[in-house]
Parts: sequence; C-alpha cells; structure tokens
Amino acid sequence: MSHNQSKYKAFQSNLSDYELLKSYRLPLIAESICLTKQEVLNAASKLGYPLVLKGFGSTLAHKTEKKLVQLNLQNKDAVRGAFAQIAKKGGTLLEGFSVQPFIHASREFVMGMFRDPQFGPVLMFGLGGIFTETLSDITFRLAPITPDEALSMINSINASSLLRAFRGMPAVKIEMLIDALVKLADLSMDHPDISEIDLNPALVTTNGAVVIVDYLIVRNNNTLQSAPTPNREPIDPYVLGTMFHPQSIAFVGASSQMFKWGHMLFALTVSGGFRGDIFLVNRKGGKIAGRTVYRTIEDIPADVDLAVVTIPAAGVIDSIASMAAKGIKYMLLITSGFSETGPNGIQLENDLIQKALQADILVLGPNTMGICNPHIQLYCTGSHVRPRAGSTAMVSQSGNMGTQLLAFAEQQGIGIRAFAGSGNEAMITIEDYLEAFEKDKRTRIIMLYIESIKNGRRFFEASRRISKQKPIILLKGGQSDAGSKAAASHTGALTSNRQVFNAVCRQAGIVQVNQPVDLLDLAAAFSSLPLPNGNRVAVMTLGGGWGVVTADLCEHYGLSLPTLSQTIIHKFDSSLPSFWSRSNPVDIVGEQDPTIPIKVIEALVKWNGCDAVINLGILGRRLLLQRLSESVREADTTITPEFLDSVQQALIAFDQQYIHHIVKLMERYQKPILGVSLLTDEQDKTVYRIGESSYKGIFYPTPERAVRALAKMVEYKQFIHSNRGQTQQ
Repeated sequence: MSHNQSKYKAFQSNLSDYELLKSYRLPLIAESICLTKQEVLNAASKLGYPLVLKGFGSTLAHKTEKKLVQLNLQNKDAVRGAFAQIAKKGGTLLEGFSVQPFIHASREFVMGMFRDPQFGPVLMFGLGGIFTETLSDITFRLAPITPDEALSMINSINASSLLRAFRGMPAVKIEMLIDALVKLADLSMDHPDISEIDLNPALVTTNGAVVIVDYLIVRNNNTLQSAPTPNREPIDPYVLGTMFHPQSIAFVGASSQMFKWGHMLFALTVSGGFRGDIFLVNRKGGKIAGRTVYRTIEDIPADVDLAVVTIPAAGVIDSIASMAAKGIKYMLLITSGFSETGPNGIQLENDLIQKALQADILVLGPNTMGICNPHIQLYCTGSHVRPRAGSTAMVSQSGNMGTQLLAFAEQQGIGIRAFAGSGNEAMITIEDYLEAFEKDKRTRIIMLYIESIKNGRRFFEASRRISKQKPIILLKGGQSDAGSKAAASHTGALTSNRQVFNAVCRQAGIVQVNQPVDLLDLAAAFSSLPLPNGNRVAVMTLGGGWGVVTADLCEHYGLSLPTLSQTIIHKFDSSLPSFWSRSNPVDIVGEQDPTIPIKVIEALVKWNGCDAVINLGILGRRLLLQRLSESVREADTTITPEFLDSVQQALIAFDQQYIHHIVKLMERYQKPILGVSLLTDEQDKTVYRIGESSYKGIFYPTPERAVRALAKMVEYKQFIHSNRGQTQQ
C-alpha cells in the first residue's frame, strides 16, 4: 500500500470513529478531519476562530508531548504556521489533521473503556489531561452501568470536589457526565470488536457543560480480547448443596498409619461425631481401627453417597468406573498431583473430569483440604477443627488458610454453615459455590478466600445478585498490579488487575477485606448484629484515651461522630461526675458503679442522633480485678479471700447482665452495638449468645477491629439501599 493510500485509510478510520461516537450522542466537539493544508484552511474558515489543530496517526500517541497539538490559533496565518510545525514534528508517521474550535476550560476529565480478559468491558473515569497518568485519580466499573452507578463512579474519584462550583466557576453539569458514561458502556457492549476507547480530555466549559475534545478507538487487539467462557455447564445449586449432607461416606485409600491422609480424615470424621455410615476401602483389605476394610468400592454392602479419595493421582481415573457402578454421585478428591504440577498434571486432571462427567459424578477438588458441615457434625478436613453450627458459609482456595479460619471461628464462637476447601476447582468453581449457598436457606453470610476465578462475568453477575440478599465477605490473595502491557490507550495503560477486581467487588456489593482476621470479624458482625441505617456512631468509653483513638479511627474509616444533643447531655449530668467530657465519645471516667454503663448505653442507643454504638472497656474488667486480687492477697491479709472471690463473681455476673442488656437493646431499637473488651484471655470470645435471640453480643480485642467491622457494615447497607428496588424477595 502506498503512503497516500495509508493516509487515506487513516483518514477514513478517524471519520468512522468520530461518526460512531456521535451516533451514541456522546458530547463530542465539532471537528473536521483533513488531509491537506488547503482542507485545513477551508475547515478553519468554516469553524471560525480561535481554533485547535491536531495531527494524528495510527502509531502516534501522546500528541501533546510530541508537539502535534497547537492551541488557541487566532487567524489563518497562525493556522498555516501550526500546520507546518505539526507536519515537521509528525513526519512520515503523520496521517491527517483534526480542526476543532478552541474551548476555554480549566477542568479536564477522562472517560474510557478497556476490555478485560476476565470481565469484559470495563469503564474508566477520572481526572484527565496531563494529570491522567501523573496522579492516576481514576475509578472503574464493569459495563453496562446504570445512571446511579455512573454517579457513583464520578463521586468516587479523589478530585470529585472539582465537579462543584468554586472560584467563580460553575458546577459541572453532572447529568452530562452520567449520560456520557452510560452511553459509553452501551457502545462497549454493542461493539465487542472494540478493545479500547479513550475519551481524553473531556473539558468543562465556562457554563459547566462537558465537551470531549480528543478520542481514540482501538479495534481487534487480540491481546486484549475477552477469554472464552468455559464450556462446562454450571453445577446445579441443589445438587452441590446435597454434597454437604451425605448419609454415608467411603474413605477410598484408608490407611492404618496415623499421619497419612487416609487415616487422618477418617479419624477426624469419626471423632467429630458424624452420625452416618462410614466405610473404609483399601485394596489390601483387613482391618483398620477395628473396622472392616473393603478391597474395592463395589464390595461395600450398602449405598454410599460420598467417596473421600486419597489414593495416588494416577489411580483416581480407574476408580471412576467402580464408583459409577456403586451409584456414588460425589467425590471429595483430596489427592494432589494434578493441574498444580504442570502440563502432565493438567492433562491428567482434564481426563479425570471428562470421565467423571460421563459417569455423572461431581468432583470437589482435586488437591482440597476437605469439607465440613457442623449442622450434621461432619468435620472431614485436614485439621482438628470443630466450629459450631451457624449461618456463615466459607469457601477457601487455600486449604491451610481455610482450616486456620475454621480454627479461629471455633475459638471465637462464630457459627459455620458449611466449609469447602475448593482445591484446583477442576469441576466445581467459586461461581458454583456462590450459587449453591445463594439457594441454601441456612446460609446468611458467604465468606470467600480466593486467589483466582474461572469465569469473571459469571462471578460478577452472581455476586451482584446474591449481595442484595446475603453479604459476601471476600479476601483476595495474589492481586497483581501488572496491567496489560499491550494497552494502547490511557484507559488500558492505567488498568491493573487489582483495580478491575476491586471495581467488580464494589459494583457487586461484595464486602472486601485486606486481612484474614477481618473475614471472621465481619462474619461475626454480620451474623450477630442488625445493619446500621447510617454512618453516625456514638461511642461510650471507660477511659478518655480509648475514646480519642476510636474517634480518629471512625474518621479514617468514613464514620461520623455526631454532637450530643443538650437533652442527652443533661441526662448524663445526673449520673456522671461533673468533669465528664460532655461530648461524643462519652467518657464515663472509670466509674465503677455497674449501673452507669447500662444507663449510658441505653440512652445512646435510644438517641435518634446515632445509627450505631461502640462501647469500650466495659467487658473484661474481671481480668483486671483478678490480677489486682492476686496482689492484694499477698499484700493485705486483712482482706479475706472470700470477699475478693465475691467481688470477682459479681463482675462475672455483671458481664452476663451487660451482654443480655445490649442484646435486648438491639432487638428493641434495631441498631448495632459493638464492644471492645478491656482485657482478654483464652476464655474470651468475639461472639456471646443470649438464649435464642437472633442478635448476639460482639466484643473485639481492639478499637480498630470494631471500627473496621462497623465501617464495612455501613458500606454494605449503602449498597443495599442503593439497590433497594432491585432486591429479590
């Protein structure tokens, strides 16, 4: 192709891109695309002055830095000079010119789209112009979006204050930005051949209108196309749910050696109290733990629901036929040595799954740490963990992480609905677990530790639907900051895996955390407390320092501490010493009268000026007294042990009374009350149950954990409120 033919092709391409964007009614500036100097001069005369002249080319990026943009041209001579300079700078890479009116503007934004391999079209909005890359003040959402989601994007950038009126400039016409983002999303859904769109800058005029003055569309960039959706059909949620309720289990690969998986899983399942039938299978036969060992699965003289398989990887495929003949529908494949080991393992795993699909056997794993369902006392995991039955379903792509979390749940009294270490997810994926626990009536909260997902769009759609009914609490491991190196636009270049995934969580209403302990802290809060209606927090503290720290933490996490009303101040004046703080946090100045914290917290919960209450240092005083008593016993023999014991028992009784009181307050006023213990020991828990109440006392060891949990509850309630009309009943 000749140089002139190439230039004409670029000319046609720019015209096509411009017309496409205009067809979606995006607020593009008037523009003339030209090839020659005379065409440029004719366009200038038609548009009028002042003008902007730009050079373009398919391989020319960062036009401003390359001196290919000339601004505020006042007359024909200025246009001629600008044309000559751009032609010289662009050289043979230059393919055409754009003539536009010059816009007086002091604010610039960027809008764009990048087609992510996992999630498809991702929208970007942020601070534009030269600040796009230097400040990277940007936010992302998956397309398509609603006007409310577009507004959320706009408000979430750090420079959102630039959208308001200031220094004599009018407020930006937000409705224009919202409309542009929604239409950009529609365009990206309608044109899957487009891999990137960059609208930068979008200028704000002197009357607050938005005008897009530059654009870039990238098509057919194969490195950015979405990955194909996996062929495998989703698992029926009810079929997967049944896997967690076996009435009989066969341990295939049972062993008499204590530290082998074939012995450990059997021993832990039996000792956990599983009430169904248990069968042991090993080709050697004989006895293990006094139980008959069957040489083959088919020798078992009863029906089997679940096979727990620990035999070497190479032998697993051969066992499929026997399982099918026995009518076994579920395999818990503990064995490793599959896709995690490389190409040969991948092929072995694929062959296994094909055989299992043909035999209608559902495989959990391979390379899994096991499952548990405390509701039927099924604890078939690689560690001795026995959390109580509850409403939090947990799935972990790391078996060790999962069992550690289960151990913490057991220690802290957090109830578990079911647990699965998902392993390699050769057949059952995170998306399948989400949809199964969505349908499960006993599941109120879903907790995930994940490192990757199989189907990004399905994950997003399922999470967004489920979050309107049940909170999903998620910790993501292995997030990468490496964006696509092939990205041609600002949008693509600035997009990282982490930013896209975080945007997915935000848009889907997923409650995302950064530390493992936060998973359980939030599971405790969501399963035990009513959701707050807003972010206003009242704080009651036994000492001033903790109150100050908590106030700072509230501000950091976006919570508000409202000023106490005169009515409530007057009420506290009658109970507290004259030197109390008369502010929020309410410092009860170390008062030992047990009735004071009960009165103060009730008044705060009743107060219409707050949405939640945090109390600090009320629980845990028994430990302080216990240590004091040890010193007194040695130093002052005139104080009898009986008296010291009676005081200790009184404090223990107060703790129970206080927990009972706050649970009843939550039932009555439907506001969450979060506690922070003064001191803790191995007997203390996070969750304290009172009778059959659906609410429970929650006490964390530090103010930060309490504030973080409350802030995430507020964030989730805001998602629920913004999606109220879409919530399924």
